[in-house]
Amino acid sequence: MYENMAILTAFVLIYSMIAGGLERTPVNGALVYTAFGLVLGPLGLGFLNLNVDAALMRTLAELTLALVLFSDAANADLGVLKRSIGMPRRLLLIGLPLTILLGFGVGLLMFGDLSLLEIAILATLLAPTDAALGKAVVTNQSVPVNIRESLNVESGLNDGICVPILFLFLALATGAAEDGGHLQLALGLVLEEIGIGIAVGVGLTSLGAFLFRQTYKRGWVSETWLQLPVISLSVACFAVAQSLGGSGFIAAFAGGLMFSGIVKKENKHVLLLAAEGTGDTLALITWVAFGSSVVGKAIDYLNWQVFLYSLLSLTLIRMLPVFLSLYGSDLRSDEKLFMGWFGPRGLASIVFGVIVFNEHLPGGGTIVITAVCTIVLSVLAHGLSANGLVKSLVARGLKTGLAPK
Repeated sequence: MYENMAILTAFVLIYSMIAGGLERTPVNGALVYTAFGLVLGPLGLGFLNLNVDAALMRTLAELTLALVLFSDAANADLGVLKRSIGMPRRLLLIGLPLTILLGFGVGLLMFGDLSLLEIAILATLLAPTDAALGKAVVTNQSVPVNIRESLNVESGLNDGICVPILFLFLALATGAAEDGGHLQLALGLVLEEIGIGIAVGVGLTSLGAFLFRQTYKRGWVSETWLQLPVISLSVACFAVAQSLGGSGFIAAFAGGLMFSGIVKKENKHVLLLAAEGTGDTLALITWVAFGSSVVGKAIDYLNWQVFLYSLLSLTLIRMLPVFLSLYGSDLRSDEKLFMGWFGPRGLASIVFGVIVFNEHLPGGGTIVITAVCTIVLSVLAHGLSANGLVKSLVARGLKTGLAPK
């Protein structure tokens, strides 16, 4: 235990001192974290032996995602979002369903050993994009602001929307859904997950912000404790929504948006700084554990079908629906392709993969291995391409006379 602790803390120390420099290179944090876990883990040098089971992996990923979603939403520019709300609406209401349908169709052609419901589960599991892996793009001021805000909202809400869809398919696959009640079950799950998530996020954040203002005015909040309200609020939004049967991810993102609208801009950065740092630290631990405990075990089960589907999931299955959903918008073709490409898979797919793993489906192994392969390819491809493609996008905009909006 102490050896693992020493290795992890030394890594955090070193990375914290070079993180700013790495952000200007093609190498992103998740790629470094995962590679570190893989190289020092049992499959590599064997120095790092983290006994991370499925439950702990899910908890780490969920807490990380809750903090990232809340922080990203709280940093959103609501004015820009109101003006460009049409794009995330297209991505969520048209692009997301098309992604699931296309993923299902490709799965039918490639996985003959999976049932129809298992293929639907796989397509849904890999549909949501990851806010944490997309951070390099949505926080880059060089990217046109309407594209940044649209990708931010999409990644903030699509995982929450996919939760009830995934649970519906799982209920049908395991026989938990009664015959004839599929539509009712689907509608009930969607309304429950989304409705409770939004209500909890908005309600808790409004209450928390009100209490904070009252105590801050009276000088009851010391400088040391000033760092904790946002962290506790984001986790509370997630946990309360989950305990009530709603989507904790939607609650965290809705709470962040409410926080952005309530708190003054000049105070927001100070309050969010600790939450962002905590989210980054949890992300580091999660990806190191993923590289050490998950990737190494999955390599032996790879085959060409898994690899090809993973590759298509990050390209055709994601990019074509996004391009079609943005048809008729004022975006250039290269901007549509840029938005289609930056749909990384990460923490949400890890959480969904653990849920599927615990259901012990006949084809569950293939589903989980495909999810792991897709996530690893995403960490590599999106991490290495982010800065270069952002520069290329900006250069095209300047060349055509269309500077970032």
